[in-house]
Amino acid sequence: QVQLVESGGGLVQAGGSLRLSCAASGSTVSINAMGWYRQAPGKQHELVASITRDGSTNYADSVKGRFTISIDNAKNTVYLNMNSLKPEDTNVYLCNARSHVAAYWGQGTQVTVSS
Repeated sequence: QVQLVESGGGLVQAGGSLRLSCAASGSTVSINAMGWYRQAPGKQHELVASITRDGSTNYADSVKGRFTISIDNAKNTVYLNMNSLKPEDTNVYLCNARSHVAAYWGQGTQVTVSS
């Protein structure tokens, strides 16, 4: 089992920045990728950004150039630096960790961007 604890959400004005963190514990040796998702209208979750242990990244088109994902493998922690935030980025951001056989989710952290 893997447990995920997120932090760093909050309220920020449009154009501002936030940094989300997600620390994994438990069977972390099984994790091969981590990422951030958010809820989308009519969908369960949409990918915001993901990163593998070796640093390969993937971003949603809507955040490219504004968000940067990084991973500290020694700390089993993934970070999401969010710049130039827009009101449409307001959402609950969920941390995800994947192994070959399972996916794990955090509780979510609220990000609110005011206009």
